[in-house]
Amino acid sequence: MLGVLEALAARGHSLRLLVGAAAEGVGAPCETRVLAGLDSRDRRAVSLDAALAEFAPDVVHLHTLLNPAVLEGAARRPAVITVQDHRYFCPARGKWTAADEVCATPIGAEACRGCFDDEGYYTGILALTQARLRALHALQVIVLSRYMRDELVAAGLGPERVHVVPPFVHGLDLAAKADGPPCVLFVGRLTEAKGAVEAWEAWRRSGVDLPLLFAGTGPLRTTLEARGSAVLGWVDRAGLSRLLRRARALLLPSRWQEPFGIAGLEARRFGVPVVAWRSGGVAEWCAADSLVPWGDVDGLAAALKRAVGGPRLAALEGFERDLLMDRLEAVYRGVLDRRQP
Repeated sequence: MLGVLEALAARGHSLRLLVGAAAEGVGAPCETRVLAGLDSRDRRAVSLDAALAEFAPDVVHLHTLLNPAVLEGAARRPAVITVQDHRYFCPARGKWTAADEVCATPIGAEACRGCFDDEGYYTGILALTQARLRALHALQVIVLSRYMRDELVAAGLGPERVHVVPPFVHGLDLAAKADGPPCVLFVGRLTEAKGAVEAWEAWRRSGVDLPLLFAGTGPLRTTLEARGSAVLGWVDRAGLSRLLRRARALLLPSRWQEPFGIAGLEARRFGVPVVAWRSGGVAEWCAADSLVPWGDVDGLAAALKRAVGGPRLAALEGFERDLLMDRLEAVYRGVLDRRQP
């Protein structure tokens, strides 16, 4: 979002950012105001109209807002929303079932029940997810991948309403120098959904004689440290840039279905091969010889061994900032054209 704001400012747009809470040290290139309730995941009344009245924006761009009341309120204006994850069409674990399978079934009361043990919680989270999905029917929706577009269309959203605008790399230092010896890298939350343990197992089976570093933290941190892995916790953009200069490959064995997989795009910007499972939108940018079937740890290990022994790669084409911002501005213009009398 910060990258998009900076690009919009550079193109001469006047901006104001409303947030539910402001994190220290995260400076946006525009005035930022806190609006209570904006970050609520449940339905909660928010005075959105009053907050927008002074600024009177031509377009309201929502980013991963989950409060159905805010979504419904924004629909009364020229508005778009960037949907960055599954919480608008999957009440469970991101199209990854409790039976450890990829889910190809659209949201529904019976289809989703098997992923929950607590009937009361299931009923509530299903109703909330369905309310979010209903609200999208009155908005123009931006997603990061064709995979996400297909999922929303399968859930009932009109295809003319969903626009694919992938992310671009933002905030990394391409001139950074490596701050240590070569390594294999994992970047992300240390959770089952992200496949952190599978990354470790694939690295072990590969026999690659490079250390595996984990940039991130989460509930599996203790497990990985007990196996002798170096867990760095969250690193800032400068630190990640230096790590990517060291990396000979990035592992991305996501068990949930990745909406896009931005860590992989960032790695490729530094020429680092990405070794990944076929998960969600990853196949739309990951090199075919580094992409293995979902759940295949041995295949991941073999691909890792090949990648480490190969050359660094050219940056991916088609993900340049100006190109993608042109597409975003085209969505804005379409929203305004639809609202003309």
